[in-house]
Formats: sequence, structure tokens, C-alpha cells
Amino acid sequence: MSILENIKMNRTAVHLLESWDPFHLGPECYDTEIADVVAALQSIDDPSALAKTIQETYEYSFEEWIPFEECVAISYKLIAIKFEAKCII
Repeated sequence: MSILENIKMNRTAVHLLESWDPFHLGPECYDTEIADVVAALQSIDDPSALAKTIQETYEYSFEEWIPFEECVAISYKLIAIKFEAKCII
């Protein structure tokens, strides 16, 4: 993936995660978690593995559990963004 593709993927993933807002606190409350999840997205292609990372990241920060199904749903969207970025010519 080129640097430009990677930047576009990261920006799109950040926007998606900001709009997700699992605890209804506002997007500005998740900067660290979003950065961690976007970093994990670089090396994870499996939706279940990414979902587990998302769940653990947010639970660690907020001491509140997000149902795994919600994490899987967002992980599929993130991985779709990743593969879409790889396919751009």
C-alpha cells in the first residue's frame, strides 16, 4: 500500500470510529482508542481478531464492556476500508 493510500485509509477509518461513539460520549473522547485501533488495523486482516482488539482497547480505557457483536460489525467496516484502499489504482 502506498503512503497516500495508507493516509486515506487512516483518515476514513478515523472518521468511521468517531461516528461510531459506542459510549455516546462524543468523538473527542476516543482519540487514544481510535489511534490504537487504526494502528492495529495496519496489521490485522481478520474481522474477529480486530473486533477482539477493539473490545479490549475500549474496555481498558473506559472500564465498560462493548458487546462483541458490535465490535465485529465495526471491524468488518474497518477491514472493508482497508481493502478498498489497497484496490485503488
